[in-house]
Amino acid sequence: MPQVLEFRLPDLGEGLTEAEIVRWLVEVGDVVAVDQPVVEVETAKALVDVPCPYGGVVTARFGEEGTELPVGAPLLTVAVGASAAGGEDEGSGNVLVGYGTGTPPARRGRVRPAGPAAAGRQPQGEPTEGSAGADAASAGRGADTSAADRDEGGVAVGTAAHDTAARRLAQDVASAESRPGAEDGSRIDGPVPVISPLVRRLAREYGLDLRELAGSGPDGLILRADVEYAARAAGARGRAPKTDTAPYVPGAPESSAAPHARVPAAPVHEAPASAPSVPAAAGTRIPLRGVRGAVADKLARSRREIPDATCWVDADATELMHARVAMNAAGGPKISLLALLARICTAALARHPELNSTVDMDAREVVQLDEVHLGFAAQTERGLVVPVVKDAHTRDAESLSAEFARLTEAARTGTLTPGELTGGTFTLNNYGVFGVDGSTPIINHPETAMLGVGRIVPKPWVHEGELAVRQVVQLSLTFDHRVCDGGTAGGFLRYVADCVEQPAVLLRSL
Repeated sequence: MPQVLEFRLPDLGEGLTEAEIVRWLVEVGDVVAVDQPVVEVETAKALVDVPCPYGGVVTARFGEEGTELPVGAPLLTVAVGASAAGGEDEGSGNVLVGYGTGTPPARRGRVRPAGPAAAGRQPQGEPTEGSAGADAASAGRGADTSAADRDEGGVAVGTAAHDTAARRLAQDVASAESRPGAEDGSRIDGPVPVISPLVRRLAREYGLDLRELAGSGPDGLILRADVEYAARAAGARGRAPKTDTAPYVPGAPESSAAPHARVPAAPVHEAPASAPSVPAAAGTRIPLRGVRGAVADKLARSRREIPDATCWVDADATELMHARVAMNAAGGPKISLLALLARICTAALARHPELNSTVDMDAREVVQLDEVHLGFAAQTERGLVVPVVKDAHTRDAESLSAEFARLTEAARTGTLTPGELTGGTFTLNNYGVFGVDGSTPIINHPETAMLGVGRIVPKPWVHEGELAVRQVVQLSLTFDHRVCDGGTAGGFLRYVADCVEQPAVLLRSL
């Protein structure tokens, strides 16, 4: 007989705690192979395809496109063959292709008392009537188990026997409803019905036992509003919530208290007067999540923690533009202006290493970094991203041009990996592409400096004692005042301006 296994949103690394479903790659009733991508999600770092570690028939999907799910939330259920379900070493054990693999966790069994609230979760918005997937979904609801508490074995469907295996497995799944215990929920594994880390944290702060709450979500799912209402009810009755609840530890067994005992509701007139309801402001609401949410969090943190200052200077870029034309006229791959500015940056950082550093406030130390990983701001349809050119100090202008082009294209198509968006030590911000002259940007935390480059436009300029029309650019340096003073920052910016005005100055560092 087939076994229905639940695949949950895996830990995608880089400290990510949630992801938004962008596009489903499979439908209910589809046959999937081990490590086949099943959904495309957007994290705070990039778009990634999530592969399923099981092979079998998709019986249910959880979440519509555009839904944001926390790590550990159910993604889909897969009916695997009986032989696969019984093998402890079957399946890939993959978390995410390209992010490392591992063997499946050892099987652990746990029995939860039967009850109405113990029924499995109902998949949201998935039409399954009249299909083998519908029967499999019903069987999956009756035998729903936590991915952390059951055998995660799987089997790949062979290419030659693909159709035959699919028909046989669908028939086995369709007959699963008739098995004893498939509908009465007499043997259900899993924790309390709550998937949000925020809800668990609020319960700990209020000293509430989640086992004593009845959820108002689908099939008894405990929501944030349930925790807040229980806390208000406890306060209205003149007592503090319980504080002897053990802290939640991921992976640890849940409390053995009686499940889903409802907290008595407080009368409406007893609600605290100090929390008046605030009417929602009119207008269009745009969720701060995914890449946009991550950028918002990082910029807010930078403003809170970094005492920044900005200095700027106008420079005559005419000779730099002439040098670029001469380089490209000589043949070979084209050299971009951004690559030349990046090469100037790395030379300036070699002279002023204080600006290629980070601040460790716990140790109260400034850490000067040996390698220059140069980030550059790129505007995309999904918001601002900062791809990182690794080891920029070891690259020449041609190599920098190629890497900038590759990362820019990946940013536009949304295929940047988390590794290509992290680890920067200094940022080059070319806001001149927006047609503006200057800016005072926010430092990309945890870096300590950012060079800004405005548009290059013809302006009147005194050149060799004569008034002439020259190609002028405004350069700005925003820096963390904890790592250096204005003298160091001014020296860095002046060297950059000298290289822009006289590219031959750069020859000294080549």
